[in-house]
Amino acid sequence: MRNYEVVFVIKPDLEAEATAAVVEKFIQLIAEQGGQVTRVDQWGKKRMAYEVRKYREGYYVLVEFKGTPAVAQELERVLKISDDVIRYLITRLEEEAS
Repeated sequence: MRNYEVVFVIKPDLEAEATAAVVEKFIQLIAEQGGQVTRVDQWGKKRMAYEVRKYREGYYVLVEFKGTPAVAQELERVLKISDDVIRYLITRLEEEAS
């Protein structure tokens, strides 16, 4: 399994429960696809450098996980069609030398 991290920005005008539900949805999606979440870091609301879809700020979340390329592809597919996500970026992390 490979190491990945995904950073996604959620709409800032959602309620706290809705924001938590969006984060949990993606964590469960990774687990259902056979991946393993290693770290979830919620950065909170931050001002963006430029306007994206008429939003000047967003709720940032970083999730590190292990999985196959198919897990990352499915996560990207769902992030792309999710109305609550403004932006996302999935990157493959370097393998640690042992």
